[in-house]
Amino acid sequence: MTYIVTDACIRCKYTDCVEVCPVDCFYEGENMLVIHPDECIDCGVCEPECPVEAIKPDTEDDTDGKWLALNSKYATEWPNITVKKDAPSDAAQFETESGKLEKYFSPKPGSGG
Repeated sequence: MTYIVTDACIRCKYTDCVEVCPVDCFYEGENMLVIHPDECIDCGVCEPECPVEAIKPDTEDDTDGKWLALNSKYATEWPNITVKKDAPSDAAQFETESGKLEKYFSPKPGSGG
C-alpha cells in the first residue's frame, strides 16, 4: 500500500503534509502535490495533516487507479518538496469544489524546495 494525493489538493496545495513526511516523498506541481509511491513508506502521518482530506491510502483510489497513476507519473517529473510553504491566497475558495482535475489540473512543475 501507498498513499496518494487526489484532486482535493488541486488549487488548494496546502503543504502541511510535506512537513511531517519522514522520507520526503512529496513532489510539487504548479497547483497540487503528489506522493511518489515507490518512496512512500506507508506510515500515514501525512493523511491527517491535510486540511482538505486530499491524501488517501491507495486502497481508496478510483476503481481505474487514476490517482495512483497520476501520482506515479508526476512524482518522476516534478521537483521534490520538503518544506512547508504558504498555500495559494485563494485556496479556501477551492476547498469544497469537486471535479477539479478536469477543470484546473496543471502538468507544469512547481518550484520544489
